[in-house]
Amino acid sequence: MLIPVLIAGGTGSRLWPLSRESYPKQFLKLFGDHTLLQHTALRAQAIEGAAAPIVVCGEQHRFIVAEQLREIGIANATIILEPEGRNTAPAAAIAALHAQKRYGDDAQLFVMAADHYVADAPAFGLCAVSACAAAAQDHIVTFGIKPTRAETGYGYIQQGAALDACAFTVAAFVEKPDEALAQSYLDAGDYYWNAGLFLFKAKTFLSELARFKPEMLDGVRVALEGASKDLDFIRLPPSFRVIESDSIDYAVMERTARAVVVPMDCGWDDVGSWNFLELLGADGDGNVSSGDVVFDDCSGTLVHAESRLVAACGIKDSVIVETKDAVLVIDKSRTQDVKKIVSRLRASKRSEAHQHATVLRPWGSYETLSLGSRFQVKYITVKPGQKLSLQMHHHRAEHWVVVSGTAMVSVGDNVQMLTENQSTYIPLGVTHRLENPGKVLLELIEVQSGSYLGEDDIVRFDDVYGRVPAVSK
Repeated sequence: MLIPVLIAGGTGSRLWPLSRESYPKQFLKLFGDHTLLQHTALRAQAIEGAAAPIVVCGEQHRFIVAEQLREIGIANATIILEPEGRNTAPAAAIAALHAQKRYGDDAQLFVMAADHYVADAPAFGLCAVSACAAAAQDHIVTFGIKPTRAETGYGYIQQGAALDACAFTVAAFVEKPDEALAQSYLDAGDYYWNAGLFLFKAKTFLSELARFKPEMLDGVRVALEGASKDLDFIRLPPSFRVIESDSIDYAVMERTARAVVVPMDCGWDDVGSWNFLELLGADGDGNVSSGDVVFDDCSGTLVHAESRLVAACGIKDSVIVETKDAVLVIDKSRTQDVKKIVSRLRASKRSEAHQHATVLRPWGSYETLSLGSRFQVKYITVKPGQKLSLQMHHHRAEHWVVVSGTAMVSVGDNVQMLTENQSTYIPLGVTHRLENPGKVLLELIEVQSGSYLGEDDIVRFDDVYGRVPAVSK
């Protein structure tokens, strides 16, 4: 039994402004019609003998994960919610304990990040299947990507002696090198990029974690025993927050004698910076465009346009990224420094670090169209059959105008149906709820007025999504 484990808890700060904390890169459609999470889930499901996946993600992303899996026909995934990310070792341990209980000691887990790119999915799957033999012999398999350039942004794995036709001992794990050292690794031919992909039996990984990080494993066991069922999710308790944060590489792989490497050549990329746009193909001048872009006298420049035309003239070796509420312009050699910008935005408590102009919710979405000192105008959509929480506000009143669809509106004890061009008023302090009883998308304009318009001015009385009070609609 091979169980794919998708680690979907990253924030993807190096792809800001397209990737935000509330909607990071694994949920974005960067290659074709599927998101990175969906691509990962589909190639995992295509592996011979693969069971339904286990997905480990943050609590705030649970509905996004469930919806994106549903869109590609995966309705039986196990989704485990972390109250706080503690890196890959605790996440893998949670998955291993869950799989061990459900499938037994010999269940094999294929642990992978949900936000990577693979050009050749069949080659990826065949390599995973070939690695199962080594895992069955109680080895912990890591996959080494055949390098195509002297990359300084990845760690490396040096291949040792052959175990069989596919697997080799690990001679050394190497940290990210400088350019000269990276070139020497490329020239040597026995070094591979460390992709952070692992395949092992549940019992094998847990026994090695018990040897090297016993307190971590104990904490993970306690967290899983204290987990609760929340709708279709497994919610880990707050005790998970105190578990040591560490990666599988540092916690286990660099210490264990059971580590083996299986070379993999599948067109892998970690989509770790805006340079990933080069995967889309460049024009004769080395320019790459995504969206509505016009180049004039540019070279080596990467432009992503999300919501409007971007015209670049006389630009060289740069990256330009446009979204509805932010624009990034950076030298192509400095794309790893985007995270410094994000850190500054967080320190300044700028909303652009956390969320997009359009904010997705399990019931639909909202977008702020205009914001003043005492007013805010939003465009709100509610999906068919969905409803917002029963709530009230201490500091603001609201006007709702239906643009299209049908709205069932509860204001105090009054319940009414509104259709296109009809409106209602919700006084400050009055309990209210919005619902879409129809079969088409409900669209409306909300005008807020009051002394405070923050999303935390919500007292929630009832919510079908199990959300706690006083956190956005």
